[in-house]
Amino acid sequence: MNGWPKHEYRTVAWKSSSRRGTREDRTLSEITVALPPLIASAPAPSALPREVLRARYETEGLARIPDGVLQPLAGFLIRMESVASSRIEQVEASTTAFARAMGGVKENSSAVSMVSAGRAITSLIDASDTTIDLGELLHAHELLMRGDPDERHYAGRVREAQNWIGGSHSSPRNALYVPPPPSLVSDYLADLLIFANRDDVDPIAQAAIVHAQFESIHPFTDGNGRVGRALIGAVLRRRGVTPATVLPVASALAADTEHYFRLLTAYREGDVEAIITDVALCVEVAAREALGTARLFMRYAEAWREVVRTRAGSATDQLLDVLVGLPVFTAEQLTAHTGLADRAVYRAIEQLQETRIIAEVTNRKRDRVYAVTDVLDEFEDLDNRIRSRITRLRTTA
Repeated sequence: MNGWPKHEYRTVAWKSSSRRGTREDRTLSEITVALPPLIASAPAPSALPREVLRARYETEGLARIPDGVLQPLAGFLIRMESVASSRIEQVEASTTAFARAMGGVKENSSAVSMVSAGRAITSLIDASDTTIDLGELLHAHELLMRGDPDERHYAGRVREAQNWIGGSHSSPRNALYVPPPPSLVSDYLADLLIFANRDDVDPIAQAAIVHAQFESIHPFTDGNGRVGRALIGAVLRRRGVTPATVLPVASALAADTEHYFRLLTAYREGDVEAIITDVALCVEVAAREALGTARLFMRYAEAWREVVRTRAGSATDQLLDVLVGLPVFTAEQLTAHTGLADRAVYRAIEQLQETRIIAEVTNRKRDRVYAVTDVLDEFEDLDNRIRSRITRLRTTA
């Protein structure tokens, strides 16, 4: 798989627009920017690593999940992906804080940001059944960043200023990587989207390359990593690899962020095989472990019935069949979702709390938010399983 073009570099003039930073920041006069290769018509990588075949085999198992489980699983995995992708950007919150944010509580900005990431991922992937276009990409970014007080002005807009990774906060001095100048970003994105919509490239290799190229372009002022990782899922959806769900690939990437960043650096040096191999490993692990979660979802309702021992057909009994698909909820949401009477729902909630099938996560008298305990626990368990397994596979690969 040799021959993938390296990035080129160009030295350009730089003038600081800020009075902040050191004297060296303010007097910096030139920078070296990266010029990624154009890939719209690049030859498709050949002789793909065996990890790609294994990944495709594991994803095929997800297609056999019953529809009644597949839909709640898809929502669950999107939430997993949003949390893990945010963690890579050092945006972290506890599972309980995330559950509160899902219920509309905005006390934790990191958790709220994770919920926004979930909306962005959902939007981009759901819109990618046939093609991936710029409007969908910008809309996903707008959903991600519009709640950020520092970035909402730039939400859904391609950057108009130079950005950089690492180094000084005030200038690109000593930056680890300086993406292309803003004047070239639109052309680079157009080129990338042509490649992303090709059908003559292996889907997993295509997803890996699209992600790496997007990160090299770095088209937004912020949010590039989260949108770029969502593109992995968008390509896999468009190519039919995951037609009805999303794989938490970011959980695997987050297991070793330094390794992940080295893969992006290697891509810029012309090594495309490394990131294809690793993304394939991530897909393989995420698919296999997600299938394990699906099997748990199939058993939850009956297991809960053994605990509650409620009358068949009662309100509580009916709620047990919807809890996997509504793992965080208010009483009002549960009423709207099921069509049951308010009083019946409140009595059922009390019974489910007493048996610890659900737990309140807000500790307040009004607008209480509840979470399904087993689903919340599986949220952490699945993440741990993915991280542990990918670490072992990388060690032995």
